[in-house]
This record gives sequence, structure tokens and C-alpha cells, in this order.
Amino acid sequence: MPVTIDRTTSSRRAPPQPARLSLTPAPGGLDGMWWPRSRALTRELPALTAALVEQWGRITGVTVHPTHWPVIPHWVSVAGRTVQVGWSTETQDPHRLTLSLPDGRRDVLVIPPETRAEAAAQLMAGDGTEAPAREEAADRIDARIREEAWETDGGAGRAVVPAPVYRIGRPFAHRSTEVRGP
Repeated sequence: MPVTIDRTTSSRRAPPQPARLSLTPAPGGLDGMWWPRSRALTRELPALTAALVEQWGRITGVTVHPTHWPVIPHWVSVAGRTVQVGWSTETQDPHRLTLSLPDGRRDVLVIPPETRAEAAAQLMAGDGTEAPAREEAADRIDARIREEAWETDGGAGRAVVPAPVYRIGRPFAHRSTEVRGP
């Protein structure tokens, strides 16, 4: 059986988009803000670490909190080098990413990828807002996104379902039963 190969199409992947990053230090120990395009670390971390190498030097490791990342790789490849990726639920803030460098570490606020452009721009502006306030804003965005997903997936808030008034000829007290989502 003959095989036809179309040489006009490229088998190469599209180049990664540049990282959306602000390296404006903020009070509270933040060294910058990062707005990833997705929650796929294998796709997002190479662009981030490549952009940071120019500013901070060689990145040797990345630590995240697993709450917002569905898959955490053990390492990612950046410009032919390996960057170790780890996670911690005890020492890592859910909205921060810690980057290890030969001369220390840097903490970056992670703006949820689902954030609208206007809100992300405000968080990345570096307007002197302290780190806890920025983390609270990121937490509110994550909570709103979870609620919107819940509502979209068919989970409604609370529905009031009237209880039966009669049951085999015996009256019940007229009351309603609250049905709550999980």
C-alpha cells in the first residue's frame, strides 16, 4: 500500500507564546507577577523560565502549590536544560510560584489564567498594593471562576422543593425542604 507524505505541512509545533510577566517588586516579598495562559505547567513554565533567565539568571527549580495545577511535572526542559519542578502544600502559598536560582529564590504571584485582561492588568501594574491584597484578589478570582464553572455545569445554588402536604391521607406540617448542591 503506497503512503503519501505531504511535505507542505510542518510537523513542528508553533513556537510558545511569550510569558505575560511583570517584574515589578511588591511589598510583602513578591518579586513579580505572572499571568499564565493555562493551567498546564508543561506548556507554561518553559516560556516563563526562558523569560526570567534574561532578568535573574539561570533558574534551577520551581515550586508550586498543587491546588491550582492539575498536573505537576517533575521537570521541564528549557533551552536544552532541565528545570526541576516540585510542589508543597505546607510551605507554598497557593497563589505564588517560587523560583530557585543559584543565588537564592524569587517569589512570583500567579494570576489565574481565567482572569479577565482588565483585572490582570491591574494586578500586574505594580501600583504599590501589598502582596496579601494581591493574593486576596487572586483568591477571589479563583473562587468566582469555580462558582461560574459550578453554575455552568448545572450546579445551582439552593432550590426550595415543597414537601408533600398529604401522604396516604395523613396531613404533614406544611414545610419545605432545602436542597443544596454538594
